[in-house]
Amino acid sequence: MNKKITSRDFSQRLISWYHLNARTLPWRQQSTAYKVWLSEIILQQTRVNQGLPYYKRFIATFPTIQHLASATEKQVLRLWQGLGYYRRGTNLLRCAKEIMTKYGGKFPTTYHEICQLPGIGPYTGAAIASIAFNEPVSVVDGNVYRVLSRIFGVKDDIRSTKAQKKFRALAQSLLDETQPSAFNQAMMEFGALHCTPKQPQCQGCLFNDVCYAKAKGLQHKLPVKTKKPAQKNRYFHYLVLTNSGKLYLKKRTAKDIWHGLYDFYLVETDQFYAFNNLEDSLVAQIKAKHLPVRKLPPHYKHLLTHQKINAAFFHIEIDTSIAQTCAGKNLEAFTHHQI
Repeated sequence: MNKKITSRDFSQRLISWYHLNARTLPWRQQSTAYKVWLSEIILQQTRVNQGLPYYKRFIATFPTIQHLASATEKQVLRLWQGLGYYRRGTNLLRCAKEIMTKYGGKFPTTYHEICQLPGIGPYTGAAIASIAFNEPVSVVDGNVYRVLSRIFGVKDDIRSTKAQKKFRALAQSLLDETQPSAFNQAMMEFGALHCTPKQPQCQGCLFNDVCYAKAKGLQHKLPVKTKKPAQKNRYFHYLVLTNSGKLYLKKRTAKDIWHGLYDFYLVETDQFYAFNNLEDSLVAQIKAKHLPVRKLPPHYKHLLTHQKINAAFFHIEIDTSIAQTCAGKNLEAFTHHQI
């Protein structure tokens, strides 16, 4: 640990800052395990301002874990639509059902038990255990890595398992065990609002007298993080198929981040092609019937961690025979009010 500041001094400064600067967020007003858990799952890889409307809709629709456990996957994923990483949504439902069957509808109260639930790892488990049950276990997320690496000069690559253990141990050594909820929320909030990635507010910072990065001018080099692998380009050609006011969608069965979701009929290729150059049996049938195809501009791009989705959309009003083919390809017809 940095010898210039004790763990007691560090935690007192941090918690005092938090009480003065914390954002007013709905899951903080009543920090039940259900609300903390729901907020943490929604905010994984999602900014607060983006995730907040989703949280409010989930709480309005499923005010208790009992309500959520009674939902269908389709209902949950419909509310999740737009957040991405849809496995979080399916795990949310699995977790709620397991809490009902295994714990009688009451959230387990210890870090160890919480981490056994579907979709809950060490970070989320620590957040729930400390914030909802005041268990003295430290939370380490991207914000915490940044704060600790800068203040204490930790130069280990945060992508490595060794570094992650080191950061968890450091965070635990700093934790105020009498106020674990306030301490952990303060650490995350300080990183989110003050010790930010690109423009940290070093002038007037409560730690600028002891901060290693400030003293060495390394604010923009810490934390150390190896570059991500190059993103793979994927090219999606979506067929928006309609017939007599119905829209045809297909449930994804591949074990990927979109598993269980519905999307349009998809033709994936190694680059963008004009519709007539696509090689696909349903496309061939559409071309053979000379049905009008309307390309919907523009091309869309969606960036994920390891891949870049490039998507083009083609609208075709199909006839009865192709509608029968769609049924054979497991496409389902939906009316407007069902979507």
